[in-house]
Amino acid sequence: MLIAKVIGTTVSTIKDEKITGRKLLVVQQTDEAGNAIGKPFVAVDTVGAGVGDLVLTASGSSARQTTITKDRPVDAVIMAVIDSLEVEGKTTFRKS
Repeated sequence: MLIAKVIGTTVSTIKDEKITGRKLLVVQQTDEAGNAIGKPFVAVDTVGAGVGDLVLTASGSSARQTTITKDRPVDAVIMAVIDSLEVEGKTTFRKS
Protein backbone atom coordinates (compact mmCIF):
# COMPACT_ATOMS: atom_id res chain seq x y z
CA MET A 1 0.00 0.00 0.00
CA LEU A 2 1.06 3.55 -0.70
CA ILE A 3 -0.02 6.82 0.89
CA ALA A 4 -1.25 9.28 -1.73
CA LYS A 5 -3.17 12.53 -1.99
CA VAL A 6 -6.09 12.98 -4.37
CA ILE A 7 -5.09 15.91 -6.56
CA GLY A 8 -7.69 15.78 -9.32
CA THR A 9 -10.34 13.96 -11.28
CA THR A 10 -10.54 12.51 -14.74
CA VAL A 11 -13.48 12.03 -17.08
CA SER A 12 -13.48 9.33 -19.73
CA THR A 13 -16.64 8.81 -21.76
CA ILE A 14 -15.12 6.01 -23.85
CA LYS A 15 -13.68 3.21 -21.71
CA ASP A 16 -13.76 -0.53 -21.12
CA GLU A 17 -17.28 -1.54 -20.09
CA LYS A 18 -15.93 -3.21 -16.95
CA ILE A 19 -15.01 0.18 -15.47
CA THR A 20 -18.12 2.06 -16.60
CA GLY A 21 -19.62 3.93 -13.68
CA ARG A 22 -16.39 3.94 -11.65
CA LYS A 23 -14.90 7.25 -10.46
CA LEU A 24 -11.32 7.76 -11.66
CA LEU A 25 -9.19 10.08 -9.53
CA VAL A 26 -5.73 11.54 -10.07
CA VAL A 27 -3.51 10.81 -7.07
CA GLN A 28 0.10 11.48 -6.19
CA GLN A 29 2.15 9.45 -3.77
CA THR A 30 3.18 11.29 -0.60
CA ASP A 31 5.50 10.69 2.30
CA GLU A 32 4.16 10.18 5.83
CA ALA A 33 3.91 13.96 6.32
CA GLY A 34 1.80 14.44 3.18
CA ASN A 35 4.59 15.89 1.01
CA ALA A 36 4.23 14.94 -2.66
CA ILE A 37 6.73 12.49 -4.15
CA GLY A 38 6.65 10.65 -7.43
CA LYS A 39 4.47 11.13 -10.51
CA PRO A 40 0.69 11.49 -10.46
CA PHE A 41 -1.35 8.47 -11.53
CA VAL A 42 -5.00 7.53 -11.99
CA ALA A 43 -6.71 5.18 -9.54
CA VAL A 44 -10.22 3.72 -9.38
CA ASP A 45 -12.02 5.05 -6.31
CA THR A 46 -13.83 2.36 -4.29
CA VAL A 47 -14.52 4.38 -1.12
CA GLY A 48 -15.88 7.79 -2.10
CA ALA A 49 -12.65 9.78 -1.80
CA GLY A 50 -12.43 13.36 -2.99
CA VAL A 51 -9.89 15.97 -4.02
CA GLY A 52 -7.63 16.83 -1.08
CA ASP A 53 -8.11 13.52 0.73
CA LEU A 54 -5.11 11.50 1.88
CA VAL A 55 -5.74 7.90 0.84
CA LEU A 56 -4.25 4.41 0.75
CA THR A 57 -3.73 2.91 -2.69
CA ALA A 58 -2.76 -0.48 -4.04
CA SER A 59 -1.40 -1.25 -7.48
CA GLY A 60 -0.76 -4.15 -9.80
CA SER A 61 -2.58 -7.38 -9.12
CA SER A 62 -3.43 -6.16 -5.61
CA ALA A 63 -5.58 -3.43 -7.19
CA ARG A 64 -7.90 -6.14 -8.50
CA GLN A 65 -8.60 -7.62 -5.06
CA THR A 66 -11.45 -5.33 -3.95
CA THR A 67 -15.07 -6.30 -4.49
CA ILE A 68 -15.50 -3.43 -6.96
CA THR A 69 -12.31 -4.06 -8.98
CA LYS A 70 -12.24 -7.87 -9.06
CA ASP A 71 -11.64 -9.10 -12.62
CA ARG A 72 -11.52 -5.54 -13.95
CA PRO A 73 -8.70 -3.96 -16.01
CA VAL A 74 -7.29 -1.70 -13.29
CA ASP A 75 -3.74 -1.13 -12.12
CA ALA A 76 -4.37 1.23 -9.20
CA VAL A 77 -7.17 1.49 -6.64
CA ILE A 78 -8.06 3.78 -3.76
CA MET A 79 -9.14 1.47 -0.94
CA ALA A 80 -9.17 3.73 2.13
CA VAL A 81 -9.43 7.37 3.14
CA ILE A 82 -6.93 8.17 5.91
CA ASP A 83 -8.30 9.87 9.04
CA SER A 84 -4.93 10.21 10.77
CA LEU A 85 -1.33 9.06 10.56
CA GLU A 86 0.97 8.48 13.49
CA VAL A 87 4.65 7.80 12.86
CA GLU A 88 7.12 7.07 15.68
CA GLY A 89 4.61 8.30 18.25
CA LYS A 90 4.01 11.61 16.48
CA THR A 91 0.83 12.50 14.58
CA THR A 92 1.90 13.56 11.07
CA PHE A 93 -1.59 13.97 9.61
CA ARG A 94 -5.11 14.42 10.93
CA LYS A 95 -8.11 14.91 8.66
CA SER A 96 -9.89 18.16 9.48
